[in-house]
Amino acid sequence: MRRGERLLCTLCRNQLPLTEYNFIDENPIDRIFYGRINIKKANSFLFYSEKGIVKTLIHYLKYKNQPQIGSFLGNWYGQILAETGTLNQIDLVVPVPLHWKKLRKRGYNQVSHFAELLAHYINARYIDDLLIKTANTKTQTGKGRTFRWQNDRDLYILSDPQLLKGKNVLLVDDVITTGATIEACGRALKSADDVNIYVVSMAVVP
Repeated sequence: MRRGERLLCTLCRNQLPLTEYNFIDENPIDRIFYGRINIKKANSFLFYSEKGIVKTLIHYLKYKNQPQIGSFLGNWYGQILAETGTLNQIDLVVPVPLHWKKLRKRGYNQVSHFAELLAHYINARYIDDLLIKTANTKTQTGKGRTFRWQNDRDLYILSDPQLLKGKNVLLVDDVITTGATIEACGRALKSADDVNIYVVSMAVVP
């Protein structure tokens, strides 16, 4: 078995649907957030479809105790970002958090290894305890995009707003669908002073 084939054979890897978007030109992921939240640039590595290898990879990553899939994708995409140099301005890399109950049950945040490796390749600081999810629930996409939990609590909060002041932050998620989770996390990040937000995900639903 060749290096890199422990998770995917070379043929399967070559069939992965890369978006080939970048952090320079406008793309459809940028447009998801227009009129919703001020994000400097958004991007995704792969296209996600209901029937395809990317869905299978993400499923095994999240539910089959296969965190090494995140490392595999992080190494691959991180090298691309290092070669292009388009995220050299990033100071902090922040993963979308899980609620502590879900984190304890799963044992890991499926985004962590991917995000940590991206930070390594672009020479940024990885920090996984800055964003905190306050409730064990999915983002409330059907409630006017207010992203509020019971008693008007924010679904995501910051542990240390001062750490973000004047920083360029890369917010990392697994799959972008409607953009609701990124928007909710972005609003929490924007509660700090002078923050620029960049977004990347493993995959995006076209």
